[in-house]
Formats: sequence, structure tokens, C-alpha cells
Amino acid sequence: MNPKKIVDNVYWVGAIDWDRRLFDQLIPLPQGTSYNSYLIQGSDKTVLIDTVDPAMTDLLLGYLKHLDVTSIDYVVTNHAEQDHSGSLPQVLAMYPNAQVICTTKCKPMLADLLLIPEGRIRTVEDGETLSLGDKTLQFIYSPWVHWPETMVTYLKEDGILFSCDFFGSHIASSDLFVENEAEVYQAAKRYFAEIMMPFRAPIQKNMSKIQDLAITMIAPSHGQVYGNPEFILEAYRDWVYGEPKNLVVIPYVSMHGSTKRMVEYFVGALMDRGVKVQQFDLVGADLGEMSSALVDAATVVVGTPTVLVGAHPLALYAAHLVNALRPKAKYVSVIGSHGWASKAVEQVSGILSNLNAEMLEPVIIKGFPKEADFAALDRLADQIAEGGRS
Repeated sequence: MNPKKIVDNVYWVGAIDWDRRLFDQLIPLPQGTSYNSYLIQGSDKTVLIDTVDPAMTDLLLGYLKHLDVTSIDYVVTNHAEQDHSGSLPQVLAMYPNAQVICTTKCKPMLADLLLIPEGRIRTVEDGETLSLGDKTLQFIYSPWVHWPETMVTYLKEDGILFSCDFFGSHIASSDLFVENEAEVYQAAKRYFAEIMMPFRAPIQKNMSKIQDLAITMIAPSHGQVYGNPEFILEAYRDWVYGEPKNLVVIPYVSMHGSTKRMVEYFVGALMDRGVKVQQFDLVGADLGEMSSALVDAATVVVGTPTVLVGAHPLALYAAHLVNALRPKAKYVSVIGSHGWASKAVEQVSGILSNLNAEMLEPVIIKGFPKEADFAALDRLADQIAEGGRS
């Protein structure tokens, strides 16, 4: 495969990872991913924007050879994480005169993670520009999107925002540009949920820093290039600024059927009241899909049986994940059953300390649910329906 031209003298020279199914030994990749590196050939200077994951270094170097790139002046490192910067040592070895450009916080990270000599690194300030002759780069700090050292790079003359992880999606595709917006929307939403959602406040600030740029394309580090940037910008405005929807996310686990029966009844009660629901059986659930659902959810209800007087370990894991992702949810609750005693509510509510959410009256029952227990679930459904419409 050859490098892909974006505009005159700007090329995609990254790598498509069709077969990768787990990121950071944590995040499922049902559609694979890509590691996007971009070459910009100005009239005076040549720049590489980011590199690729170390496993695919040969692809990047092969593209540079194919384009007959004999000299690179600068390698812009928007982010120190290895899926972006992992090929940096090999690129610097191949181009001994190249300088690394990064933020002040990124410099020590590159030294720590990749042993890049300090003499090869040039730091830039927020808003600083760099002339390539007929092209100009502007570096814009974007801290905590999603590490403290991140920045984005704007190519002024062509209006291209090289956005790093900002606006990315884990999706492997032979298309350089987004063609199926519906498919990419779901992949980008999942990516936002798993990686960006905990940093909504910093993202709000960083979106305001780019709002006045004349952006014609967005070229992220993962996924396809947005030829219609307003598509992903509008999606981010909703995910970051928008109010949560009238949606209840129910992660649950059941050992002997009691909690499952409660969940089934509760889901029906919510649907009867016009409330949208997404339930996830934690034994086999895709946690990426659950995370994506949390982007919109106004309410999270954890369903759990009791194990040794506490919540089931899978329910505790789900609660930890929800707490780490910090969704916009306004309400949380717990439903479940026990044989003789339970501290599930105390455990789950204690874990969800990052959420600015109200704890609605839990429904914890003894044994299999009875009429009074179903009535309690109806009352909880009423509370959620009233809150969801407020």
C-alpha cells in the first residue's frame, strides 16, 4: 500500500491495525484501530506529525522511503503515549538532523518513556508558530485530552487540525476520509466514552481554544480524516456540553435468578413510563458498549446479588468503571437481593464518589422478589421517570 495524499504536499503515512482487539490490555477494539502519522512537505522544511505504534514502525519507514524523503527537519510529537510516539527512536535514527517538537511537559515524558536525548527535543509554547516556508504550523496546548502534556497542531494554509487523540475513533478502514458518518459516529462515541469522558471539563476549555480556527479537515491520531469537521465537532458539543438523556443504564449480574427477575421487571416498568433503558449482563457484556451508553445516561442503576454480605465482584468492577469514567448522570441507585444480609448499597455508593449524582432509594430484597418488592421497583421507576422529564 502507498502513502495517501490528503492535500498537496500533505500525506498520511500511518498504519492500519486490522487485527488488534485490545488496547492497553484494557479497552476492547471490535473494529481494530489505526495509528496515524502525517508528512508535511513545506517549501523550506519537512515535518512529520507523530509516528506509529512500535509494532508497525516498518510501515511508517517504508512510506517515507517510498516518498523519497531524504531529510526530515522536525517530528512533531503531540502526545508521548507509545501508540503515537513509539517509533520515534527509529525515525530519529533514520533522520539524524531531525528535531522533536513537543510541549514542555512532554519533553521529560519522552526522555522517560523512550529515552530520547534532551538535545534532540525542542519545546514550544502554547500558540507558537513554525514556518515551513509556504506552510505554517501553530501549536495549541490541549492538556488532559487525555494526558497532561497533549497538544494539537494546526496547518494554517490548508486549515487542517492534526488533533491527536482529540476527535479520534478506534476503527480500521481502507478509507482515508470518513464516508460512513453513522458508523464513525458510533466508533467515535465509544472512543470518547472510554478515553475522553473523564476529562469533560478540560475538553470544554480546549474546544473553546480551537473554536475560532478555520478548520477544513480534522486529522486525528486514530481513525479516519474528517473532511466534514462539523460532523465530529457537533457530536463533541453534545457529548461534552449537552444535558444527559432520559436513559437508564443498568449493569447487573445475577447468580440464582433473583436479581435477574428484578431487572426484567424494572426494565419493563421503566419502558411503560416512557424511559429508555440499556441493560448489560456483566458476565458477558461489552464494557465498551456500556461505556458508550453512559455518555447519554441520566441514571445508572447497578443490579447485584450478595456475595459474602457484599456486592458481587462484577458489580463492584462495573461501579469502579462508572466512577472512573465520570459520566454526566444525575441519579444512581442499586437493586438486588440477598440471603440473610447485604452491604451492597454502602459498597456501591462508596465507590461512586466521583459522580455528582443523587442516590435514589435502593431496592434490596431478601430472596426471590415478591409483590411488595415489585411495588418498590415501581416506585423507583416513578422517581426516575419524573427526574428524567424534569
